Amino acid sequence: MVKYQESEEMYLETILLLKQKSANVHAINVAEELGYSKPSVSRGMGLLVNKGYITIGQGGEINFTPQGKAKAESIYERHTVITKLLEYAGASRETAEENACRIEHVITEELFDVLKNFAKTVSSR
Repeated sequence: MVKYQESEEMYLETILLLKQKSANVHAINVAEELGYSKPSVSRGMGLLVNKGYITIGQGGEINFTPQGKAKAESIYERHTVITKLLEYAGASRETAEENACRIEHVITEELFDVLKNFAKTVSSR
């Protein structure tokens, strides 16, 4: 279950980041960005459609539903907050990014809220 959740979250976060660069995002863009096979991404996109996170247009363009966009933004927020805290603690940018990418998928909401509040106090110093 955790592995699927991680995969789902990686897809959503990747779509969000790709959409920041270009309004038209397709499954092939996601596959190239993540280094996954097109069939794997196509299956993943189908699962995201079934969960109500994305829609796929006639031309294959991927669009978020309001629920999907909110979830993607939440995942990306976890990533950025955790990355900043790890950097603040002394990790290099690369190490912080790499580890935040793993931590963001397993951290509980309760602990994330604690870290987010801590990040606010640290950044206001």
